[in-house]
Amino acid sequence: MAIDPALRRLALRTLLAAYPGSTPPPWAVDLAAEGLAGYTLFGFNIVDREQVAASTAALRAASPHVIVAIDEEGGDVTRLAHRTGSPYPGNAALGALDDVEVTRAVYRAIGAELAAVGVTVDLAPTVDVNTADDNPIIGTRSFGADPARVAAHTRAAVEGLQETRVAACAKHFPGHGATVADSHLELPTVDASLAVLRERDLPPFAAAVAAGAQAVMTAHIRVPELTGDAPATFSRAAMHELLRGDLGFAGALITDALEMKGAAVVAGGTAQAAPLALAAGADLLCIGADVDAALVEETAAEIVTAVQDGRLDAARVEEAAERTAALAAWTATPAGPLETGSESLGYDAARRAVHVEGDPLVGAPPLVVELAATSTIAEGRVPWGLGPHIDGVEQIRAVAATTGVDELLARAGDRPIVVVARHAHRLTDATALIEALAARHPVTVVEMGWPSSWRPAGVRAFVTTYGASHANGRAAAGVLGLH
Repeated sequence: MAIDPALRRLALRTLLAAYPGSTPPPWAVDLAAEGLAGYTLFGFNIVDREQVAASTAALRAASPHVIVAIDEEGGDVTRLAHRTGSPYPGNAALGALDDVEVTRAVYRAIGAELAAVGVTVDLAPTVDVNTADDNPIIGTRSFGADPARVAAHTRAAVEGLQETRVAACAKHFPGHGATVADSHLELPTVDASLAVLRERDLPPFAAAVAAGAQAVMTAHIRVPELTGDAPATFSRAAMHELLRGDLGFAGALITDALEMKGAAVVAGGTAQAAPLALAAGADLLCIGADVDAALVEETAAEIVTAVQDGRLDAARVEEAAERTAALAAWTATPAGPLETGSESLGYDAARRAVHVEGDPLVGAPPLVVELAATSTIAEGRVPWGLGPHIDGVEQIRAVAATTGVDELLARAGDRPIVVVARHAHRLTDATALIEALAARHPVTVVEMGWPSSWRPAGVRAFVTTYGASHANGRAAAGVLGLH
């Protein structure tokens, strides 16, 4: 079946693509000129602020209305600062601090930085209520486990960000916080009733809507009572009836990346997921990170074919394109002069958020042992730890499963040991190593992941930073008296 050129242009208006490298390739510029809705920037697109500004200007020269989106959450998920770590604490630290004016100020500062380089949509804040300590993908990206607290900080984050005329996108609807699986890798199931969702997961989304959030992002999660066997991204009951009908959301509904296995495997491919998401009520389809011109054309062709064979109503695609255009138009209105915030804003907030149990001051220069930890796909390989913040202190990186207690004790000698970890409670080898060290030696633990109830017996102090950003690392070093 031939591809109708008018339908192809309509389909392009619903697509949020990506491109490789630090400069938009010719095909990306050409597609923007043809009406492609926009692009998401990832860490591999970013060298420095001047280069990002030049890239967004090149896209905007092709299409003044192009959307440029980014996952700039602060904390553990940063793109602008992916080489060093974010100068802002993430949501978990902001929630622990529980000062909504600080949250507002941090998000206003993030928005000002994005506006300065030509980014128009921030795929943030994450407003999931993280009720599962072992959640592998949300964790420190969440403001916490209490729906009321998360809702309050959601409102402040949305308002602060949008004061800069950068659109906020609250994610991941209807709530990814109770999962113990990563939707990048599989389709997680949240086996909860609608009553539980309304009490536990939906209040932050209601707060985002009330705050005027311009966009909401779908989750590739299955909630059987709501979505049946499908992910929420493909569920009209979730997207249209619950989000738009019950919560009254009228803005742009953006999908999480369709290349993620929580969507692509169910649909039979990334491109094949596009018409399913549109039919459910999505407006702007985030294809993913690994995108080229061929995949954009394949995705557009799938949408066109679905319209031509009757699986997708052309009016639904037109509605989606109109909502996406309205999002772009909202971001085009200048916010006026913007201040990016003082250098100390993020670091002061991170320091105030640190929770200390015991005596954290280590006295003599310690041996710092950083336990190796994996990063999620959302986080990427961003530097973390105390490394950049302490001088004259020996630091080593160790793999808990292959590092012996006697080896570390011999290396430390008379020096105290500071163990720096992320999500230590999830790793049996890490908890065993820390407990064995603490039984024989002065040990302080710095936990830079999602906090749990686990506390090793015998440690001098247990320091919780609620995140592993550059700001969190500096804060921990200060608490220990090392910075």
